[in-house]
Amino acid sequence: MKDGAREVRIAMVAGEASGDLLASHLMDALKERLPGARFFGIGGPRMEGRGFDAWWPAETLAVRGYVEVLKHYREIAGIRRQLKKRLLLDRPDVFIGVDAPDFNLGLETDLKARGIRTIHYVSPSIWAWRGGRIKKMQRAVSKVLALFPMEPPLYQKEGIPVAYVGHPMADTIPLTTDRLAVRERLGLPTAVPIFALLPGSRQSELQYMAATFVQTAKLIRERHLPQAIFVVPLATRETRLMFEQAIYDQGAADVPFRLLFGHAQDALGAADVSLVASGTATLEAALIKRPLVVTYKMARGSYWLMKRMGYQPYVGLPNILAGRFVVPEILQDEATAENLAEALVKLYADKAGAAELEEVFTDIHLQLRQNTAQKAADAVIECLN
Repeated sequence: MKDGAREVRIAMVAGEASGDLLASHLMDALKERLPGARFFGIGGPRMEGRGFDAWWPAETLAVRGYVEVLKHYREIAGIRRQLKKRLLLDRPDVFIGVDAPDFNLGLETDLKARGIRTIHYVSPSIWAWRGGRIKKMQRAVSKVLALFPMEPPLYQKEGIPVAYVGHPMADTIPLTTDRLAVRERLGLPTAVPIFALLPGSRQSELQYMAATFVQTAKLIRERHLPQAIFVVPLATRETRLMFEQAIYDQGAADVPFRLLFGHAQDALGAADVSLVASGTATLEAALIKRPLVVTYKMARGSYWLMKRMGYQPYVGLPNILAGRFVVPEILQDEATAENLAEALVKLYADKAGAAELEEVFTDIHLQLRQNTAQKAADAVIECLN
């Protein structure tokens, strides 16, 4: 098939904000090569801004943890059934599942069994979980697009086609971010302690994290750094309202929070230190080269299952990619406002440690900088030919 010679129909499913971002970059690269391509399925606002036909919004899939997924199971399973039926009736040239493995792998398995080519973009965390998932991958995918360098050997060993494409954030985030320039752009003072607080992009995360993040900021001001300011990027109107409610509930109206719509990279770039809910945002913080504390809380049952199934000692991407603990992780019952405030203030005071971290994070950045969207587009087009 010659690039762009006919209309290519590409079905995609991207769950939540990080999937929407990845998929939108891939769409840009594919459109250059396949100008007539049509994109449809489940996607977010960035994808829609590029002409994606969203049959359901990405937010539909944005639940985290076993217990939360069970609560929404019927709704999500119903959407998957309807989507599968529609895709089998009106067959795409290729299906690309962007992350969201709990939703996508089952769908990919059914589509592949009916002769539709399937690509899974973002390897599920088989390096962090028991290896059973790789057998599922074998049945589900024609090809995996892996973001991290430790992933391809695991697939090659099982004979699963894989392409290492690097991480798109490593392409878009500059190697250095000027803290003072970002502060000036945001109208923030240049000479006071600033902390970025990233409590998550999903409403289910804010439910568990918002109050703790607000209490942590309150404690830092009261006990440690009375001049401190807190910059909080929030992905949606709903998560912003939840955070505002937590400020009110915790009696923290006098704490100087600066809430931003999105702009996570600006918040991280302006900060001396960040508090980040585990997930892609921890990588973002590392690529911006700021010290951070990784934290997470979820339903107790979900956390217990995760601990039982996991076989890596860390959950934060900076530690996973460094292969050792380079930033603190304070999780679940340990994630009290007292513990978090103490860890953040300690990092703020450790300027020598911050310089060492910057070197570690620069190495990670260079390793992940691969011109991801182009490499991913190459792999998709290879699959179409």
